[in-house]
Amino acid sequence: QVQVVESGGGSVQAGGSLRLSCATSGYIVDPRCMGWFRQAPGKEREGVAAMGGGGRTTYADSVKGRFTISKDNTKNTLYLQMNSLQPEDTAMYYCAAEPGCWIATMVTGGYRYWGQGTQVTVSS
Repeated sequence: QVQVVESGGGSVQAGGSLRLSCATSGYIVDPRCMGWFRQAPGKEREGVAAMGGGGRTTYADSVKGRFTISKDNTKNTLYLQMNSLQPEDTAMYYCAAEPGCWIATMVTGGYRYWGQGTQVTVSS
């Protein structure tokens, strides 16, 4: 059974940084696509950053230059380094995985496995 577990959320002041981690376990067919999504109260879940099976990355315009997605294959862990955080970044952040995938998408329907989320709160 595949499990996706996020960690690293918390509360920071504007301008601060956080690094989210996403650990996967169980059998996932490689190559895999991995993505970070977020959902603020009253809003739809949106893509933040994604990495395709070949390592190509894509970012939402709102986070380009501030967030960096990376992975450590030896640990089956995906990361999201978030710098220069702003109050509008406040949301529940979710990690998602899609097996047998080369080109990552920022659409929620493109991912089969999801974590439970980790809360990020940025105060002004």
